[in-house]
Amino acid sequence: PTDLPIEYNIRNVVSGKQKYLKNISKGGLSFHSDKYISPGSVITVRFPIREPVYEAEGVVVRCRKNKDYYVVGLQFNNADTEYHIRMIEQIYHIEHFKREVLEKEGRLLSGKEAAQEWIEKHAKDFPRE
Repeated sequence: PTDLPIEYNIRNVVSGKQKYLKNISKGGLSFHSDKYISPGSVITVRFPIREPVYEAEGVVVRCRKNKDYYVVGLQFNNADTEYHIRMIEQIYHIEHFKREVLEKEGRLLSGKEAAQEWIEKHAKDFPRE
């Protein structure tokens, strides 16, 4: 799901704005930004969907103009970070599933209930790598 927020800052220059994740892939992710960020810049991304908020540092590998925003590609160079990002991706899917169930079925699920249902319905389709 790409409708959940991330936050980022560029080495001590805090963006302070929530942006939306575009996608997550092995070794990195991409997101939308109002501003151009130079490739090679080291930035920290935060995933403010649950406490504690997870932060990861990565290097901008591309920044492309797309209409009225930029698509920023970020690469992680640490296997531990890649593992944590995969876990966050699952959390994003579960949070999206939780909102979808509320909107479509009117059921308000706890985080644990949403995780259990999502795992039963979708974990087999979640890429292992």
